Amino acid sequence: MKLFLLDTHILLWWLCNSSRLHPKIRKLIANPDNEIYISPASVWEASIKRELGRLEFDDEELLTAIESGGFLEVAVTIRHGLIAGSLPRHHEDPFDRMLIAQAQVENFSIITHDAKFKYYEVPIIWA
Repeated sequence: MKLFLLDTHILLWWLCNSSRLHPKIRKLIANPDNEIYISPASVWEASIKRELGRLEFDDEELLTAIESGGFLEVAVTIRHGLIAGSLPRHHEDPFDRMLIAQAQVENFSIITHDAKFKYYEVPIIWA
């Protein structure tokens, strides 16, 4: 079994069935042999983007879509916060820094399209 953490944009692409999500990545996410995790940081980031008018979604519909998709939640811990805060400043986005820290601590591979992730010691699946 492989453990994966979705970057926020990958989660959103999956949920809206975006053509930007490569079929190879769709297959990986849909594979029941893989455990796919979502961070509360991603939902927080999406909620902020909604409040800024950059996204539209209903809270309950999002929660239902995540649950029905079989995604698992990874809690944000104090350790994650300490590591996220001490990462090199290659990436200034605090949400992405949290995802990187969570992946490092929990031994996840991150599925992302964000080129800045390559500067960190974390396994990446490029979408």
